[in-house]
Amino acid sequence: MRSKTARLFFIDAMRAWAILMMLQGHFVDGLLENSFRDPDSIIFSIWSYFRGITAPVFFTVSGFIFTYLLIRVPEKGFDNPRIKKGIKRGIQLLFIGYLLRLNILGLFKGELYTSFFLVDVLHIIGLSILGIIGLYLFSSKLKNYVFPLLLLSISCLLFSFEPIYSKWTFQILPDALANYFTRTNGSVFTIIPWFGYTAIGGFFSYLFTQYKNSQSLYPAAISIAALTGILLIFYSSDLFLAVSSITGIQLFEAISANNYLFIRLGDVLIAFAVFMLLRQFITSRTVLKIGQNTLSIYIIHFVILYGSFTGLGLYRFFYQALSPALLIPAAIAFMFVCSFLALFYTRNEDQIKQGISAGLIDLRSKLEPWVNYTQRILKISIYRILRSIGLVKS
Repeated sequence: MRSKTARLFFIDAMRAWAILMMLQGHFVDGLLENSFRDPDSIIFSIWSYFRGITAPVFFTVSGFIFTYLLIRVPEKGFDNPRIKKGIKRGIQLLFIGYLLRLNILGLFKGELYTSFFLVDVLHIIGLSILGIIGLYLFSSKLKNYVFPLLLLSISCLLFSFEPIYSKWTFQILPDALANYFTRTNGSVFTIIPWFGYTAIGGFFSYLFTQYKNSQSLYPAAISIAALTGILLIFYSSDLFLAVSSITGIQLFEAISANNYLFIRLGDVLIAFAVFMLLRQFITSRTVLKIGQNTLSIYIIHFVILYGSFTGLGLYRFFYQALSPALLIPAAIAFMFVCSFLALFYTRNEDQIKQGISAGLIDLRSKLEPWVNYTQRILKISIYRILRSIGLVKS
């Protein structure tokens, strides 16, 4: 009963919305024919804007959820059971992120393609979880306000100094490491500035946890999130420009010229306000299950769309080739298939794992005689070669 009442269902709904937006966003962006990408089109402009909200929401919600689970238990520091689980989760996400970019055909050739080292959503979320754990452990013996203050400060610093570090190439680092900091080589996301959204999500979670027993929690949270979101979207650029004029600091002018990070943060806050406002109406078990299984959905969509392991994904056959008449129903079908497969796997996870295990055992038993035979032939061949060149005696 405790875990059931403690779960924040509006967060699950936000995750469901974000993952479905991501599915259609990746599908449409990759397969829509170029002639239909008209920036003057109202429909395309609205789609592009909302597609840009997806990643900030996803990162922020990820930070919110992990921090909520991390700080709600009474244990502190390394005694907190979420530390071990979080480290395991972070490493798991990094591993899956690289695994999805693995090409088996390349391995057979003895090659790791450069795309294997590119950084994507899972890499950044995994590393961000480890970063939040590091900040939590660092501040665990300090005052309670230090941890959320660190999260908020890091977010503000990463967003504010983006005009400076976005120009850095990080050429001094190996590409595999540099890809975490620069998009020059093709990485989709980088730890800077995107850790900022995960960290600010952790900060929101801390505030939510502090006032979770207050009767006015949701009215206050909705009002503050909506108001702050509107201010960031419509007035933050002018504010930075005004500060630059007053202080003469060019950094604020640079932020105002490309103020996407703070504006997107405003979008995230509006999304939080909307989902908190509608929390009593979002009761569909299917929607909530989708929100609770975003990792499985992400993996399935990556395999189908980008062709993980084989390179035989939809991108290979239909890249920028579909008209809207075909694309829209195909995108809906794509979202349905990915969600259905993920939920089907979740419902039958134990049976599927048992079936895979039994299949591997059966395959091993069938291949074992051939493996033993191959080993004997190989030993005989090596012995004959060594004997022919005089390294062993007859």
